[in-house]
Amino acid sequence: MRLRMLAVGQRMPGWVAEGVQTFTDRMPRELPVELREIPASNARRGGDVARAMAEEGERLLAAAAGARVVALDEGGASVTTDKLAARLSDWMMAGDDMAFLIGGADGLHRDCRARAEWVWSLSPLTFPHMLVRVLLAEQLYRAWTVLRNHPYHRN
Repeated sequence: MRLRMLAVGQRMPGWVAEGVQTFTDRMPRELPVELREIPASNARRGGDVARAMAEEGERLLAAAAGARVVALDEGGASVTTDKLAARLSDWMMAGDDMAFLIGGADGLHRDCRARAEWVWSLSPLTFPHMLVRVLLAEQLYRAWTVLRNHPYHRN
């Protein structure tokens, strides 16, 4: 089983890569977290946001092929750390690869949300899409530590 973070955008600042790497390196070998960057659409340069989101959505869904999909969206469901850990446990028991979709500057295309088995909101706040990568990596690590009674997460 792999946890795939699929994120629109390339050439993120060094602190983003460092933050993601910090938490992905801590994950056990049997539960790797991988980040795959999806190029942003060129339509964005011309101001065609709808076309850009559609193209990015197609790319995200193609990269998610063969995996169960979770869409990260501010309009999604919020969960506690313990409930996220329970979901992670269920995913681990099923053994299927998971794909976590992170949209670009304008969010995810509706097809991504429609394809997702779960639409998850990290917070009611709006975050820069590059920061979501770090937050997601940390939350996946934290959920795993809850399942292992690791001291990283203290209730």
